[in-house]
Amino acid sequence: MTVLTIDQGTSGTKALVVDPVDGVVAVAEVPVTPVYLPGGGVEQDPEQLLASVLEAGRLALERAGGRTVQAVALANQGETVLAWDRRTGRPLSQAIVWQDRRSEALCTGLADDKEWVAQRTGLVLDPYFSAPKMAWLRANVTRGGVVTTTDTWLVQQLTGAFVTDASTASRSLLLSLDSVDWDPELTALFGLDGEELPRIVACDEIVGTTTAFGGVLPVAGLVVDQQAALLAEGCFTPGTAKCTYGTGAFLLANTGDKALRSTSGLTSSVAWRARGETPYCVDGQVYTAASAVRWLQDLGFVDTAADLDRTAASDPEGVLFVPALAGLAAPWWRPDATAALTGMTLSTRREHLVLAVLQGIAAQVAELAGLVAADLGAPLTRLRADGGLTRSRVLMQAQADLAQIPVDVYPSQHATALGAAALARLAIEPELGLEEAVPAWTPGVTFEPVWSEDRAQDHRARWRAAVDATLPQEEPHD
Repeated sequence: MTVLTIDQGTSGTKALVVDPVDGVVAVAEVPVTPVYLPGGGVEQDPEQLLASVLEAGRLALERAGGRTVQAVALANQGETVLAWDRRTGRPLSQAIVWQDRRSEALCTGLADDKEWVAQRTGLVLDPYFSAPKMAWLRANVTRGGVVTTTDTWLVQQLTGAFVTDASTASRSLLLSLDSVDWDPELTALFGLDGEELPRIVACDEIVGTTTAFGGVLPVAGLVVDQQAALLAEGCFTPGTAKCTYGTGAFLLANTGDKALRSTSGLTSSVAWRARGETPYCVDGQVYTAASAVRWLQDLGFVDTAADLDRTAASDPEGVLFVPALAGLAAPWWRPDATAALTGMTLSTRREHLVLAVLQGIAAQVAELAGLVAADLGAPLTRLRADGGLTRSRVLMQAQADLAQIPVDVYPSQHATALGAAALARLAIEPELGLEEAVPAWTPGVTFEPVWSEDRAQDHRARWRAAVDATLPQEEPHD
């Protein structure tokens, strides 16, 4: 069964035509442009998001040479929200991107409830998640229409349905993690009681049909981008983990049917809901990975991401980078944190800075890997990796060295889209098993640690000290 699978991301929309025998038949990508505003605002034009979905999907089908598809799948950004009119489908606000920090004051005001929220949702009370941004929209932009994550609006545009999938809902701070249902006490906490929320569907459920790509096609395979990649990389059993190196870096580990409450500052979510089962995952986030590389490009240190390995020094000569250009997530959860380069001297050159940025990303992911191991009660034995930045051998080697585990690079740049395609296949082919729907793969390359454990621990200790030194002092709460 051939699927048109669409990955609507932060900096672009990617569409693939995927065949279970021939693999990826065609690919099309259309950029989207987040707008970065003073005060931590990050927005996207909803109409541009929709246009990118339609254009990428139609281009991919055109490039597939007339091959017939049987379904459309959609992976989404997870925590990006907007207000819109349910009757007309017209947007009433810009899309407020997951990186947006303008709801920080709202989260601070709810600090007394953070432990209760964590137990109920598995998440941390932070502007990263959907509900604070939804409340900020209501307080500052519009009381009209409905306010939802972007997947709900896009699916409404395609099919008329008012739905979201279980994995996306679990990223909202409005879902009871154990029951996988909207929680009225949480909606009241965020001042969203009375809001019309979408129906929560399984990831392998057909939610409607669309004619947007020619003919009448069922729409299925709705899923958060990171969980889609977890599925594509075959992380079916507890303790298997992957990290996606995209705009940010996101490390997820399967925890089976147990919804863990992290004791390490990580978050716990639905991995996917399919074939009547709901596995969970624990995850940690680095807000700036490829966006830190774009920052290097903007400063003129590299022309493109392809120049990273050619430019990076073999040794940073003591320079360390804390990649907090958009705040720090797990385990610090400090939206007020800012990035830092330390250890510079008059002999520091751009090649040292480039290496320090790559090692800084790897160091933060290594910290997350250690926290995941603590929550699981056993160390990770391997890390699967995907995303555009896996093309940097310097970054991947730094990751293996600092985490002290082998890193298996996924052989395709399209893990998210392939995971969504697998879920759409499950929706259309009821006799298919979950693992049968996911193509088997072998690593394109594996990076083994070459640093000693002592060297890795020393580097990480110095990096953690740099984080501590640069964190703003928190004001005590009354």
